[in-house]
Amino acid sequence: MSGFSAEWLDLRESADHVARNPILRESVARAFADRDSLTVVDLACGAGSNLRGLAEHLPARQKWRLVDHDPALLAAARARLIAWADAAEEGETLILSKGARRLEVAFRIADLSGGAGAALDGMIDLVTSAAFFDLVSAQWLEAFAAQIAARRLPLYAILSYSGEERWTPPHVDDAPMLAAFHRHQARDKGFGPAAGPRAAELLAKALEALGYSVETAPSPWRLGAAEAALIAALAEGSAAAVAETGEVSAGIVEDWRHARRIAEACEIGHSDLFAQPKGG
Repeated sequence: MSGFSAEWLDLRESADHVARNPILRESVARAFADRDSLTVVDLACGAGSNLRGLAEHLPARQKWRLVDHDPALLAAARARLIAWADAAEEGETLILSKGARRLEVAFRIADLSGGAGAALDGMIDLVTSAAFFDLVSAQWLEAFAAQIAARRLPLYAILSYSGEERWTPPHVDDAPMLAAFHRHQARDKGFGPAAGPRAAELLAKALEALGYSVETAPSPWRLGAAEAALIAALAEGSAAAVAETGEVSAGIVEDWRHARRIAEACEIGHSDLFAQPKGG
């Protein structure tokens, strides 16, 4: 599986939290509003950003299982959650207080490339993941949908890349660069050929076929001067990915990279999804 650094995840966290679709997030909150407690599994949790973005919208007592293949990211998640909380009791399970909420957080190392089944044991009320499903294959998504449907588990999937990008000011080579980036995105990230921008649609269709009610909504990054560092990092990452394809000349890639590092603004499309088994 392709890795992401804690520094990159830190850089994007604020943009991720702002981008979450508020209407869909409210649907999630309503679904569990009558609960005193909730158990959540966060797949490919990275440095714990998804928990920090969602916890305040869930019941007062929460149990989280943070799952990732990278022990360094799980260590970063633990450290960042301790810093984020109002109070923390350290142990194998981390006990956090944040406002009126009490969170028990467990950490699990798991390679999800062979499927998510091993991470879905025990009592679970909600499965969630952020910026993950566009990295996996269509076949992986089909198998995952079947796994959660067999247990009738709700799913809240956030920030799947949807393929739309708009940069300001425009650049003459935006279109060929984006097309090459999409082809790079479809490469195997450890889960088979990646679904990329098709991921949210494929997952929605798979779950609907299995008897789920599915809501989707856009959750784009809208970045401006305040996010200049993130814009620059995006430009570097996209240019490096395109260069790996060999589909665009080195001169064009470098000119685009330089222009995009200092872009005034950009909008990067994402999609959020909330799926519940019909009938509760």
